Amino acid sequence: MDFELATGDDPRRSTVRSWLAEHPNPTGRALAEAGWVVPHWPPPYGLDADPVHQLIIDEEFQRAGVGRPTNPIGIGWAAPTILMAGTEAQKDRYLWPALAGEEFWCQLFSEPDAGSDLASLSTKAVRDGDEWVINGSKIWTSGAHLAQFGILLARSNPDAPKRKGISYFVCPMHTPGITMSPIIDMTGAHSFNQVFFTDVRLPAACLVGEENDGWRLAKATLANERVSLSSGGALWGSGPSIGDLVELVKAGGAGAPLGPAARQALVRTWIEGEVLRLIRLRSLSARLAGRPPGPEASVQKLLADEHGQHVMAVAKELVGASGMLAGSGPAGSLSARSQRGATEIRFAPDLMPGVAPVWHYGFLFSPALTIGGGTWAVQRNIIAEWVLGLPRDIGA
Repeated sequence: MDFELATGDDPRRSTVRSWLAEHPNPTGRALAEAGWVVPHWPPPYGLDADPVHQLIIDEEFQRAGVGRPTNPIGIGWAAPTILMAGTEAQKDRYLWPALAGEEFWCQLFSEPDAGSDLASLSTKAVRDGDEWVINGSKIWTSGAHLAQFGILLARSNPDAPKRKGISYFVCPMHTPGITMSPIIDMTGAHSFNQVFFTDVRLPAACLVGEENDGWRLAKATLANERVSLSSGGALWGSGPSIGDLVELVKAGGAGAPLGPAARQALVRTWIEGEVLRLIRLRSLSARLAGRPPGPEASVQKLLADEHGQHVMAVAKELVGASGMLAGSGPAGSLSARSQRGATEIRFAPDLMPGVAPVWHYGFLFSPALTIGGGTWAVQRNIIAEWVLGLPRDIGA
């Protein structure tokens, strides 16, 4: 790791501090128009910020306790795709409201029979004059019941190879023919949905990019993730972290003094967190030097998911038998970042009025970490084949 961040008198840092002093409680629109939401983008949406500049911005926003708009799919997936491949009309219509958090987006990718192998999706898009007719269903769609728009992958050419016949659409979620069933997970939260499309008609203008080029666009958006200096929460980068848990234990939040086994579990989990932090820094250092991130990027998700489960398990263990009860958990305050991140995952901030429910929710939610976004088994196969160079078949 060979990078150093600029000191407090760096003009880039001074600029951020001055703006935040003038806007102590900025709106999402103000943040977007100032370029703070996607600083790595070119103007007028961003600042053409290099990775170090982005880290400086992140540091100053964390120091000031100011968060960016909550719209993970809109900002992280939909907007980069529209910027890259959308028409000028699409950019004018969708980008600013998405970046400002004024219009919430969801992701209509996974299907009941197309999860880890997304390219085998079967939702159909048939051209009919100036419209596309959509039929099929999507599942595990986070926030679909709250979203105004979704990014939709559908098969537009059933005769083409499976990765060649997919198109990418903007889908207004209130279009006639769209229905959904809530999926209540064991936390009691309604975050996920199954979405059904029955003769849904989308205007031709909803197609993003070229017909049958949706698979390339879906992959391209993965490369737009913004560099962040976040310490990394235990729930997919959000929510409580091992650092939060250690601070709560120091403040007596676990109740009784820790026994030897509990101390070892806490230290072991803290070491995991440090290893992950160093892996993130190595990946960042490679990017700052213009190098690809290397093998460490391939193992980061696998380690982070299991670490999140370990953090939540230790948190529950520390409070003994009462840890099995709803509303239980370490007592104390979370950082503003962690509290905000956990709220984003729930999509229901009114259901999380205090600190303890965050920990209880995290414990129940944590099994999903090694399933969503590529199961632990898929991740291990990727590492075996692409990092270790092992044969695809055991007997090969």
